[in-house]
Amino acid sequence: MSSTGGRPSPTPSTTESTKSLPSVVTSQANEDSGKLRALLGILKNFIGVTDIAAVRFSLPTQLLEPLPNLEYWNYLDRPETFKYVKGKPCKPYNSVLGEFFRCTWQVKDTCQPILGTARKKSIIDDSSTADKPVTLSYLTEQTSHHPPVSAFWIDCPQKGIFARGYDQLSAKFTGTSIRVGPGNHNLGIFINLKNRGNEEYQLTHPLAHLGGLLRGSLTVTVADTCYVTCPKTGLKTILHYLEEGWLSKAQNRVVGAIYKYNPNADNITKLKDVPERDIVGRIEGCWKEKIFYTPTNDEKPEPVLLIDLDPLIPEAKTIPPEADQLPNESKRFWKDVTQAIVSKQYETGNKLKQDIEKRQRDKAAERKEASREWRPRFFTGAVTPVGRPDLTDDGRRAIDGLGKGDYKLTENEEYGA
Repeated sequence: MSSTGGRPSPTPSTTESTKSLPSVVTSQANEDSGKLRALLGILKNFIGVTDIAAVRFSLPTQLLEPLPNLEYWNYLDRPETFKYVKGKPCKPYNSVLGEFFRCTWQVKDTCQPILGTARKKSIIDDSSTADKPVTLSYLTEQTSHHPPVSAFWIDCPQKGIFARGYDQLSAKFTGTSIRVGPGNHNLGIFINLKNRGNEEYQLTHPLAHLGGLLRGSLTVTVADTCYVTCPKTGLKTILHYLEEGWLSKAQNRVVGAIYKYNPNADNITKLKDVPERDIVGRIEGCWKEKIFYTPTNDEKPEPVLLIDLDPLIPEAKTIPPEADQLPNESKRFWKDVTQAIVSKQYETGNKLKQDIEKRQRDKAAERKEASREWRPRFFTGAVTPVGRPDLTDDGRRAIDGLGKGDYKLTENEEYGA
């Protein structure tokens, strides 16, 4: 359960609480190429800037994908695996303060337990939901504008699992590629297993590089290390994404080890420094295709397929009908801009987008004049030093309502734009 550091794929959904198969925006290849070349011309002005994600600049609508950032940003286009599997990098809308997005996925619990030859049954095997539909609910809110940060919460009560974290990116343009990594408030994804005594697993993000700007065709490469830690079990995983050669074809290889560690003296950061005696399993494969797990405590260790990403396609999601969406809910909030872009009315789209940006600046000036800080509605704070957002009472009602198909929410007392 690790991310690649890139953004997930856009998975459009219906606005009437019905299913629709997700599809990539139907832009022609030459149009995408033209967008990238225009973007490259803008990015050249930011060579040497430490973090372009924190710089205030606005792209014209013809360079944007008609998709809200909060809808685009999730790790769950295959929610039963807690992974994003496919999709192209793109530039969605910048979220405004207080904007939020919510949706659900309903999928069959078909994931098989991971077994080694020394074990007849997985220690996390749960037959109560096997081959039955389970619902995952997702809520995210833009909690800060400078720096841009959003909080998210994922809930699956049927499996006793919830996950949370902050989304904040840091990006630097090198002249030929964009290096993307987690921002200071993004400490990873925190996954909690209620049925196992509230074990918590922290998954950090590796750095990714977006290349292909000069060719007009974006590619994502990862060459970094990320970690999965669980202090309660005393287990840690180091995943090392191997760097590609200049002339060789991209292999997208990842290797890793699961080992016993001391949470109070955790000073190992490199795979080669892990003591062999502490290793309980190894991971190896291609992070775009098949990844294998090999338990080291088996008499005859053999690789076990952990996941095969190649045949997977993004899963459809369900969002509330437009009549139940609030004015600052992503789909409704950006509806007019989206329609303008889809119909290629870029001048209209730019005007609408500029109006939104001006309203946000005006609202910020009003709060500053009144010495009033912005307070998120669904999460208890804009950020936290531990990287784990908590739900407010409204947040809990919203996430619980999603699972029941109850989308009704009261109007906001204040809007950020």
